[in-house]
Amino acid sequence: MTDSVDALPDTARIRQRVVHVIAARTLYDESHLRPESHFEADLGIDSVIMESVLVSVREHFGLSAALPAGPTTIGELVDAVGAALAGTGDDRPAPAAGPLPAVPAEGTGDPVTEAVVAAAMRQTQYQRHQLGLDADLEGELGVDSVVLTSVVAEATERLGLTGAAPDAAGATTLRALADALRGLVAAAPGTAVPEAAPATGAAAPAPGRSGNAPAPGADGWDHRSMKDFTEQRDPDLFAKTRSFAGYLRSREKDRLYWYGMPLHSRCGSRAVIFDELEGRKREFLMFASNNYLGLANHPSVIEAVVDATRTYGATHTGSRFIGGTNMLHKELERRLAAFKQRPACIVYPGGYSANLGAISALVKSYDTLVVDRLNHMSIVDGARLSGAVRKIYRHNDMADLERILSRSAAEGTGGRLIVADGVFSMHGDVCDLPEIVRLAKEYDARVMIDDAHATGVLGVRGSGTAEHFGLKGEVDLELGTMSKTLAGMGGFVVGEEEVVEYLRYYSNSYVFAANIPAGVAAGLIASIDVIESEPERLKRLWTNIGTLRDRLLDAGFDLEHSESAILPIVIGDERRAMELGRAVRARGLFCQTVVYPGVPLGDARLRVSVTCEHTPQDLELAADIFVDAARETGVLPGTP
Repeated sequence: MTDSVDALPDTARIRQRVVHVIAARTLYDESHLRPESHFEADLGIDSVIMESVLVSVREHFGLSAALPAGPTTIGELVDAVGAALAGTGDDRPAPAAGPLPAVPAEGTGDPVTEAVVAAAMRQTQYQRHQLGLDADLEGELGVDSVVLTSVVAEATERLGLTGAAPDAAGATTLRALADALRGLVAAAPGTAVPEAAPATGAAAPAPGRSGNAPAPGADGWDHRSMKDFTEQRDPDLFAKTRSFAGYLRSREKDRLYWYGMPLHSRCGSRAVIFDELEGRKREFLMFASNNYLGLANHPSVIEAVVDATRTYGATHTGSRFIGGTNMLHKELERRLAAFKQRPACIVYPGGYSANLGAISALVKSYDTLVVDRLNHMSIVDGARLSGAVRKIYRHNDMADLERILSRSAAEGTGGRLIVADGVFSMHGDVCDLPEIVRLAKEYDARVMIDDAHATGVLGVRGSGTAEHFGLKGEVDLELGTMSKTLAGMGGFVVGEEEVVEYLRYYSNSYVFAANIPAGVAAGLIASIDVIESEPERLKRLWTNIGTLRDRLLDAGFDLEHSESAILPIVIGDERRAMELGRAVRARGLFCQTVVYPGVPLGDARLRVSVTCEHTPQDLELAADIFVDAARETGVLPGTP
């Protein structure tokens, strides 16, 4: 397949180029992009996306001046580009535009490779020439396991394969993925391999394909996971919900899924939970709370919430810009900035929205976002929302980070933002901040650290990862949530004042969202007061962490490289992890059983959260419960 656009008349060439750019920015099939297509009414392209389209078109054609605002159809945009090019005094398209990128030679004529490339384009927003078949999926293309699942599902649809989508966990390049699919095509009797579809085209669904792995096997165990329902395709949008409902009911019947059970008490070192499967209340040792310093139950915090709510009401029902700012919000931002020892702070409605808003406001399609493989999902979603080029480095692998930064710097386009969790929420280890900061300086990148599980835990004062490493002021942005140690709701970002002010006006999750209630803000201020006035809470937390960690390690559990209040008991196999979680709950201890999508398949675990409220007796009993349950389920060897 070769590109013949350069042989077309000038107007047709311009149209093809414009359509190509729009398809790359919106993931539309080029066949749907007609001259009369209205950007809003027909294509759903709003003003924000339209602005990125205009910028991309201008860059593609090498135009020095901005295109006039207001084109409502593709035809009008083509005319505007033609007029701009004519203004250069040349009747041909500007040389900077160049020929449209050609299909990689190695993909020519191979429908399996074409299907893989087409699916990758739609799922990643990359243009065809950016998808090298031998490029590393994570490090160079930013394709994580979730996106890869979607690429595999679409590629198999394009190839007309039925049944379960193949497991692509071992594929590290598009070429390797194509080779795996090619083997399935060859093995499928009667499968007609379709002609290669245009790379921006939508896949025609294969009749009857469910996208699910086989249901229960000969051993009676349903080997599916939540991954098997993410790409189930059906003309009925709700078909996937019915399939998942049956799977969920079977897991609940076996008491393996125990998520969302309601509390009937305060959440301290012990909590009363209503067991919906048994229809009764039960008291548990609580090791699933992020209330690391016990502030959620502190009398001063509770009184502050109650007093402010009586004074200012339940909420303001408005955003910070429109009737939603209270004097307590201003004071909270001042106190957070002082606690983090940074000039300014912005408070968002939640920690998730803080990552979405900050990343999408600062990073654009022409920039590069460099992220750790195990970052929180809010960072992943912020990257998707920004439309930026995403590069994923291997977890805490600084050599891999440097390789990615070096390549990105050589490309020389746009800015670079490195984002990493301070404490990784499902693993408990800490990012290598000193090396991240050093590499950022060397390669002219900015750094943002998500301190959701580090605030109130790391550092002498509990202010987070930067303090822990003695790097205050060296991290450009520190982000956090207030729903964990700080015992409230909301998220925040601290940094230089001009950056924070920019975020106030360009973070959609701040501008267009209601603010946290004044009572919550008052409670958060009180929480900071307690952290600063009762440093013994932090000391007690670390004593408890050390006590339980030592007991679990001595028993033979794999805790990976935890250096925080999060102790992961790594199992690997999903079934075994769920069975261990069930056995632990049966003995009266509650902790999180983490399976896909909380962690990748094959990395299932129990997640144990330690707080300063746990007594020595709580910790001793918890260790005994974990050991007994592990021996019962075969995770640890039985009693000698």
